[in-house]
Amino acid sequence: MRLVTYRDIGQVRIGAVDGDQIVALDTVAPDMLSLIDRGEEGLARARAALERRERTTPLASVQLLAPIPRPRQNVVCLGMNYVAHAIESDRARGREPRLPEFPVFFTKAAHTVCNPGDEIPLDPQVTTELDYEVEFAFIIGRAGKNIAREEALDYVFGYTIINDISARDLQSRHQQFFKGKSLDRSCPMGPVIVTADELADPARLGIRLRLNGEMRQDSHTGDLIFDIPAIIAYYSLGTTLEPGMLFATGTPAGVGLGRTPPEYLRPGDVMEAEVDGIGTLQNRVVAAT
Repeated sequence: MRLVTYRDIGQVRIGAVDGDQIVALDTVAPDMLSLIDRGEEGLARARAALERRERTTPLASVQLLAPIPRPRQNVVCLGMNYVAHAIESDRARGREPRLPEFPVFFTKAAHTVCNPGDEIPLDPQVTTELDYEVEFAFIIGRAGKNIAREEALDYVFGYTIINDISARDLQSRHQQFFKGKSLDRSCPMGPVIVTADELADPARLGIRLRLNGEMRQDSHTGDLIFDIPAIIAYYSLGTTLEPGMLFATGTPAGVGLGRTPPEYLRPGDVMEAEVDGIGTLQNRVVAAT
């Protein structure tokens, strides 16, 4: 299924996309996190509702929101998790390129999540080095701890797209990722969650980002240094995963930081973050008011 959270005539609902229609699922669960909490039983009820098509709304008539508008906890992110991006990041910072031996985890604040189509504010008093990062993201569907790599994908509810907007100057100034990754509206998400059963091989997906129509990032998830099973196995070691947790798996090469000279976002720029099998997440940068 292709699941969405949307606003229709002032009401926020969840639904499943069926062609150019949305089938309402609010009789199954009031919101996406509640649906995830209901596990296989919730998904079975959602599939049955999709088949019945009791109440549909044209997709073009609603506003799509982030599939999980407010996560229960911070978004867990992976740094330098594509080979070429790890190399470009080190070179841009004047370091000898080397690949990480273990996953580099950090988080983005939960309140940074915003919707497809939302405007991303750029305030030059805050940052002059705002950057884009298309990322393939996954959502945990059930609790687990010390999960074996071989069983890891059984814990995935579904997949979506995140644009990990980053203030590079704040990253350098504060010598860690959190502040530079957690500005307001710095985590566009969507447009849909594709349930795990519909993406049988998440390691074979194209991932790309266009800036004002120009291809800036163009790679595939097979270039991940640590794939999704490895991410889950490493992170769950001694740490309980909970339903609804979001993981952003890292960005490929081609970010503004890695260009010569670096090229950062400006008001008016339009970003299109795309992952095969999921769709396109579009957002525009605007001058902060």
